[in-house]
Amino acid sequence: MKIDEIWIDLENDQSLSSGILVKRLSSMVLSDIYVAVRAPEMMRCLAIHISVENQPDTSSWNRLRDIKVEILTDSQDRKKCYLLFLLLNKQHNDIFSVLSEDLINHVAQITDEKNLIAESLNRLAKWQTLFDKLGPQGLSPEAQRGLYGEVFFLQKFLNVSDDKEHCVSSWQVPSNTVQDFHHSDWAVEVKTTHGNNHQKIQISSERQLDDTIVPKIFLYHLSLDVRVDHGETLNQLVEVVECNLEKNITALSSFRLKLFEVGYFDIHKSLYQHTGYNIRQETVFKIAGDFPRITENEIRGGVGDVKYSISIADCTSFMKTDLELFDSINKN
Repeated sequence: MKIDEIWIDLENDQSLSSGILVKRLSSMVLSDIYVAVRAPEMMRCLAIHISVENQPDTSSWNRLRDIKVEILTDSQDRKKCYLLFLLLNKQHNDIFSVLSEDLINHVAQITDEKNLIAESLNRLAKWQTLFDKLGPQGLSPEAQRGLYGEVFFLQKFLNVSDDKEHCVSSWQVPSNTVQDFHHSDWAVEVKTTHGNNHQKIQISSERQLDDTIVPKIFLYHLSLDVRVDHGETLNQLVEVVECNLEKNITALSSFRLKLFEVGYFDIHKSLYQHTGYNIRQETVFKIAGDFPRITENEIRGGVGDVKYSISIADCTSFMKTDLELFDSINKN
């Protein structure tokens, strides 16, 4: 049963006038963490069953936007209590569902109570950054185009791979890795251009195309024509990927979490519904030899923050096919 379905069942249960109703997400979860609602408000929450002697100080955890952390005494056992993570704003049910699944999966196999509490609170700290992104403005046009390009590449990867989790986990947002997709000995940097700049690619650091750091690096370039109410929208592309992943709950949850982490939320979808993208050109380059680039070992001491552009016309001899790219990066 999905986590949203559990919450709906608990919300429809009229047997409790006050306190909490709890249910495990899965029998595979060994830790004492539950999907729950608190009555009488029927507020969605996660509940961690712990000993009173181990209850943490929650005062420093109440800076989260739209989330509250509370301790609730177990009415059946005074030596026990529940550490509650409560959603205050029902408008963000979708975000809370994904984050809750992520937290539960992260601590599912932890049976030591102190470790369970510490890991849960550490995961909770990550939520603060996500809720801080929930402003009214949504993603900038540049960020929308960049996200479209990365999700477009991810969808192509999913279509040629049997391992959905491998594909999604290789997408490196929002980590500090240099390339957009990375796993083991390969990396793919996705570049999206549009309008008059479609023949020039911006490179953000001297390490991005340095194959002495990662043995196999590919540059995937997507040239877009951006028009109002014409072409595929970012929302539509996200829905395609979600449909592709619907039979793999772990991969789907990971994908949605990555979208949240990059700043794509359901409450902003109306901002993206009229911007359409048409593919002008797709090009794959293998980074090797004399490919036009600046690498780390070419930088003199004292020089930093290197950014430069490369001309597509000067890279044609390094072009590869999609088949060659995915043969190199697909998990064996």
